[in-house]
This record gives sequence, structure tokens and C-alpha cells, in this order.
Amino acid sequence: MPAELPPLSRSDAPRPGVGIVHLGLGAFFRAHGAIYVSESMAKSGGDWGILAASIKSPGTRDSLAPQSYAYTALEAGPDGDTAQVIEVIEDMFVAPEDPAALVTAMADPGVKIVTLTVTEKGYCHNPATGDLNLAHPDIAHDLTDPLPRSAPGFLVRALQARRAAGLRPFTVLTCDNLPHNGSVVRKAVLDLAQAIDPDLAAWIATEGRFPSTMVDRIVPATKPADLDRVAALTGRADAAPVIHEPFRQWVIEDDFVDGLRPDLAAVGVELVTDVAPFELMKLRMLNGTHSSLAYLGYLAGHETISDTVADPVFADFARHLWSTEIIPTLTAPEGTDLNAYADVLLERYKNPAIRHLTWQIAMDGSQKLPQRMLGTLTDATTPCPGLYLAVAGWMRYVGGVDEKGGAIDVRDPLADTLKRLSDGSDAPADKVAALLALRDVFSQQVADKIKAPVTAAYETLLTKGARAAVQEVLK
Repeated sequence: MPAELPPLSRSDAPRPGVGIVHLGLGAFFRAHGAIYVSESMAKSGGDWGILAASIKSPGTRDSLAPQSYAYTALEAGPDGDTAQVIEVIEDMFVAPEDPAALVTAMADPGVKIVTLTVTEKGYCHNPATGDLNLAHPDIAHDLTDPLPRSAPGFLVRALQARRAAGLRPFTVLTCDNLPHNGSVVRKAVLDLAQAIDPDLAAWIATEGRFPSTMVDRIVPATKPADLDRVAALTGRADAAPVIHEPFRQWVIEDDFVDGLRPDLAAVGVELVTDVAPFELMKLRMLNGTHSSLAYLGYLAGHETISDTVADPVFADFARHLWSTEIIPTLTAPEGTDLNAYADVLLERYKNPAIRHLTWQIAMDGSQKLPQRMLGTLTDATTPCPGLYLAVAGWMRYVGGVDEKGGAIDVRDPLADTLKRLSDGSDAPADKVAALLALRDVFSQQVADKIKAPVTAAYETLLTKGARAAVQEVLK
């Protein structure tokens, strides 16, 4: 980044009061929810400034603090880039540095909403059952120590502080990409609260609100070259820009404590009574194909999703997944054409300005598969050879060796377990059986249903490679 450029700094515009605390500040929320909140205040006013918090590390805070938490959001479209400066974040905490201060901030009466993007693993739950994992090291700590480490711990302790002060609870608004996400975080909070204080749990259950949401915008990881890209466009040196595609969508169940929220509808947020049809559509059609293309595309040597679908074999594979395997399991949300939605998705995938790494999408697959692929396979009434192959692709990927014998950097909470299960057998059928027996990922019902076709698909991957295996599906 050119050293002579002036650094990005915050404007002298009046700053709103803090009405939202966000846990787990990363690129996605800064490129999605924060922009919506900023736009809603510009249009309709209100004190909805965001106090952000990192649950683990100081990196984002350390990059944003010198810029007074202003940052550039760069929209990367097929026809070029456009940039806007977002100034909605008022301050940022790093939770491990002072957990008490974060709990106190969340308990402030001005805070009406706590939003989260902590990824599936941040809820410290078992994805297969939905139960909070009370043996998780952070949860075990939070059961007895009022200075929490986990996202559920911060929510529970802050709600406990508000109750003790005679305040109303805040709305817990998760923005993570998992089905029934409001119910997921509600159960995690109630499970932990019940173990700490049953009366607190009863108060949260009665008075609290946990609306489910569906979020959608492709936000690739920001790379060092993107800093130069932003600097060239804006004439400012920004240490923490975010890159995003033009498309965005946010669907929220309109169920907030005392109805208090920003005027999100004014800036295009869909406020609905039931988000389930939208989230299922997105999880299966977008995320299901994204993961399928990520594993098989990576194995075939493609670095990004746009690279993958530039290969006509993989573009046809995505079309096949939608039309033949995924859409038949869905009921369209009111006013939505699922085939047209698929067309939009493919155009988004093709956008060469968005370099969304297959390796990045492949992360945390043990947490993602149940929602993105296995639900479709559970509901399907006809064979799903494309999804069988995608599951087999995940199995080969987590084995840690690519088609050329190179090492794969597998990032997954269960990476060591997955590697051990894969390495524990030589025969492909035994490898598949060992992985299907992992109940944190596969229910017995799903494992029994897909064992034979996934084994066959895995063997095809080994003998023919990913691209040829995809061609077999399309015959």
C-alpha cells in the first residue's frame, strides 16, 4: 500500500449513541449487517451505533482503532469496483482483555440488540442435536466463573446483569449462517442459564427474544493486494477494508423485545413472520452448492468459485444440483421463483471480481455439512448422485491429501479426528464407513441411507479424479 497516501479517518459527522453490541466482528458483518444499520440510521435516524467485540483475538480491533473504526466497503462487481466508507462502529472490545467491561457494556440500558457472527462452532453446541456442549472447555469455565469466555457465556452473564438491575433484556439477533439460527442461540443461552440459575433461564425464556434470520452476501477474505486496490480507488490507506459482491439479502423475523430495532425495512431488509422457508432455500441452494463446488473444485485444482464455474463441467454440475436434487426438496417462500433464484446464484458465482477461495469455503465442513447437504439428502425421495459425490469430496478433502499427492491445510474443529478416521483404514469402503460413524456429523438415519452411494462416489473420486467424477454424474 503506498506509504504516502493519507490514512483513512473518521469524518466529523455527529456520532449516534450505541444501541447494538456485536459479538464476533469479522468481514461478513462489516460488509452486510453493519452497512444495513448505517443506511437505516442515515434514512430514519435513531441511536443504533455499534459497539463491536472480538471473542478471541485483537487483530481486527488493532487494525480498525487507528481509523476510529471507520473502514471501506468495496463492492466488487463484474463491471468494476465502487467504494463507501462505513462509520457505524463506535468502539471495539477484545473480550479476553477485559470480559467484565464487555458484560457491563452489554448490560447498558441503551443497548437494545446484541448481534452475533461467531460461526457455527462459536455456539459451543452439538450440531447434530442442538444441545449445548456443557463439557466444552469455555462452557465449563462459564458455568462457574462470572467472567465468561464463550459467546453464550457473555449473553447469559449480560442478561443476568440486566435482570439484576431491573432492566429489560436485549434482543439476541444472530447473523450466522445456520438453519433456525434464532432457535440455536436461544437453546444455547437457555441451556447455560438453566445450569447457572433456573430463575434466570425462566426470565430469559419469557421475556427474551431470539429472532431467526437469513443473511446472504458473498464476502471473500481480504488479501494484502486488496489494500492497494482500495487505496488506488479511494486515495486513502485503509488497513481493514472489506470486499463484497453487489448482491445482498437479509431476512429477519420481526420479533424484537418491545419492538425496538432500527428501521431496517426502509433499506431493503425483509421483515417476516417466519424466516424458515428463506433460510432453507438459501442453505440448500446457495450454501449447499457452494460447499459442493468448494470440495470438488479444490480437488480438481480450482482456486476460487468463479474459477470453478468457469469450467463448464462444474457450471453444469451446479445446475444439475439445483434442478434435480435440491429444488425438489424445497417449498418456495412466497413470491420466490426457485429456478430464477438458481439463475441469480450462478451469475453471482461467475463474478470474476469476487475471488472466494474454495479452500476458505471448505473450512469447518464438519459443522456445515448437516445443514448444507445432509438435510437435503434426508428429505430427498429420489437418488442424489451429485450430493453423494459432494459428501465423498468432503471425505477425500479431510483426508488431507489432494489428487496430486499434495498436503491439504484442513481447517476444522474436528480436523484431527477426521484425519485419524481417514487414515485408520486403507480400503475406501472402510474410510467412508469410519467417517459416516461420526455422530457429530452424520445421524444414523443419514449414514444408513447414503453409505452405499457415497462409497461408490468416493471410489470414483479415487480412480478418476474430481472433474471426471462430476462428468459421470452429468451423464
